[in-house]
Amino acid sequence: MASASSFATKATNSISLLFFISIFSLSIFSITSSNLPNNPIPTPWPHQFHSILVVNNSGSNQIINLWYDWTNGRNFNIIRKQLGEVLYDLEWNNGTSFYYTLDSNKKCKTVKFEVGILRPNWLEDANYLGQQKVDGFLCNVWEKVDFIWYYEDVVTKKPIHWVFYTGMEAHVMTFEVGAVLEDANWQAPSYCFEKKEKEDNPKLKSSVNGESSMEGFLRGSMGL
Repeated sequence: MASASSFATKATNSISLLFFISIFSLSIFSITSSNLPNNPIPTPWPHQFHSILVVNNSGSNQIINLWYDWTNGRNFNIIRKQLGEVLYDLEWNNGTSFYYTLDSNKKCKTVKFEVGILRPNWLEDANYLGQQKVDGFLCNVWEKVDFIWYYEDVVTKKPIHWVFYTGMEAHVMTFEVGAVLEDANWQAPSYCFEKKEKEDNPKLKSSVNGESSMEGFLRGSMGL
């Protein structure tokens, strides 16, 4: 009888110990889970910056000087196609954009969008995908509305690489926070305000559609 009683006591103690371990384990899991850090969020863009981008768009190479100036409600992409002409993409927060050249052809097209340039926090609510090494930098990666995949350096929080749903890729070569382009450079040429060229002008249409690869990227009209 003593043996049976001893066995029952040991069994009860074992069950109690297992129950305690289970409760303790659940408590630890609960504490650990509640203290897990939230996914990182993209750093909002500074209100003013200058960046040089090397862009590959379906095998076509471009260098883009990007001047972002949220403070004054404007954005400027100066797009140089490899061994080609320079296209100026001047965007205002009232939705007006001018696409023009400064060569003897004097090409210009004015486009009116329903929205202005991107807000500094345009990547808000982007989907975090984890970390990946790109261009030699360890980056946090986000995806926004299946439109852009955005890579940001883990250490400096600077943008490194952008991939668009079209396959176009932009490599960020420089990122100068606080840099501002002089006001005189933000004026579209006078011929942009003269009689508009016909929209079906093939030469102008080719330049605007083919070389203005950043059109829409800095536009809230893409849902960003």
